Amino acid sequence: MEHEHGQADAPHNEGFETHDLQSVLSSPDRDFLIRNNGDQVKIESLKGKKVGLYFSASWCGPCRRFTPNLVDVYTELSHYGDFEIVFVSGDEDEESFQGYFAKMPWLAIPFSDSDTRDNLDGLFKVMGIPHLVILDENGKASTDEGVQIIQDYGVDAYPFSSEKIKEIKEEEEAARREQSLKSVLVSRSRDFVISADDKKVPVSELEGKTVGLYFSASSYRPCLQFNTKLIEVYEKLKAKGENFEVVMIPLDDDEDSFKQAFGRMPWFSLPFKDKSCGKLARYFDLSTIPSLVIIGPDGKTLQSDVVETIGEHGVQAYPFTPEKFAELEEMEKAKREAQTLESILVSGGLDFVIGKDGVKVPISDLVGKTILLYFSAHWCPPCRAFMPKLVEAYHQIKAKDDAFEVIFISSDRDQNSFEEFFSKMPWLALPFGDERKSSLSRTFKVQGIPMVVALGPSGRTVTTEARELVMRHGADAYPFSEERLKELEAQLEATEEEKGTNSDNEEAAGEKPKEGWICDGDVCCKEAH
Repeated sequence: MEHEHGQADAPHNEGFETHDLQSVLSSPDRDFLIRNNGDQVKIESLKGKKVGLYFSASWCGPCRRFTPNLVDVYTELSHYGDFEIVFVSGDEDEESFQGYFAKMPWLAIPFSDSDTRDNLDGLFKVMGIPHLVILDENGKASTDEGVQIIQDYGVDAYPFSSEKIKEIKEEEEAARREQSLKSVLVSRSRDFVISADDKKVPVSELEGKTVGLYFSASSYRPCLQFNTKLIEVYEKLKAKGENFEVVMIPLDDDEDSFKQAFGRMPWFSLPFKDKSCGKLARYFDLSTIPSLVIIGPDGKTLQSDVVETIGEHGVQAYPFTPEKFAELEEMEKAKREAQTLESILVSGGLDFVIGKDGVKVPISDLVGKTILLYFSAHWCPPCRAFMPKLVEAYHQIKAKDDAFEVIFISSDRDQNSFEEFFSKMPWLALPFGDERKSSLSRTFKVQGIPMVVALGPSGRTVTTEARELVMRHGADAYPFSEERLKELEAQLEATEEEKGTNSDNEEAAGEKPKEGWICDGDVCCKEAH
């Protein structure tokens, strides 16, 4: 399983066996390993060394992405002379093995020796790849979580023992307690950040400022979208003379993409592929990008991520203090309580939605109705799967109460796709590309589609989970209020109790489970054969 910016727990080595490398790596007619140039290296030369057994294959995308990281670590450790890696291939043919092994500076089991490779797979219980087992100098497995450890800690984790990982974690905890801007941004080999014109700027020049650490990848669409907003906020704060700075923490794989994107940025960055990038992602428990961590003037973490807050409030979110966030929450609460249909759907001259053939329907005509905002798109399979259920509920609700409407808010990529999808809908829509779509997405925190928001007759939000209610209850969920939900739950409980009574009566009458089934408590299961 691939992890993004995951954090490895201290490896468990209890119960790990000690292995004789000569016996597990050799075969009756082979006492050597090979290099990618064809040279043979005696297995006995590994005696007294720490050895990583690298289970990998060229057809495996995660393996191909991890191998360069492992090469970097191996190269850096090579001067010690006491660490070696042995590639155990999962490739299906010699040509694939050779092409992949050509990129590796370490040793390998010959591809022709499939018996030894299969035995190693079984011996080390390899259930997925990439998989890296680290054996200490005595042949005892230090950890079978080498991939995660390398991803999280790199060469700093050497010799990859549980003691070393524990030591690193304790150092990180101490660093959090004593955190300063220097402890976050300065490394052993670097005490500067870089500007877009490739100048080195000492980290000391940023001390005393509020600093945003911007975790981003230049080619990732959500990051590209947030860049525009962050640049706007950054430049406004700079124009006002605020003591604010941004340092990008690039998580790019391609240097050209990084340089091209960073050249358009007004702020600083860590260098491409700087070792601190991965460390900081782990240090701040990064779970998604874009992410903007705020470090206060005292060097302490003020906020773990303000991307959403900046998206909603822009420059008003500054200086990102707890007091400012409490103030923003009060503003949001007041806004929610004062929300009307016009306040969220009218923007300047945009005071309408459209029906069939593009006919304009004034928002004022919808005031007083229960409205569903349907965030969806033609390219989205779950949206297409949900639509018939919503159409069915729509017709049934409209038949009982005409004070009800649905408004389609499209995430389609072109006008034709929008029109094709909208043609199958019996309700209204925002015009394609309408600027109100982005503000509605922010207001209701739309993270995925399909999503359905229910607005009551007053225009206030009833629920942002109307999709789930329609899926579960259909038209019976109308008007989607808490009171209606409680009624439905009470009806369901009553129905289940009635079923339970009938079931008891049937059991009393001596009815037995169907042949081939076993009933135990509330569950009936097919018998295993």
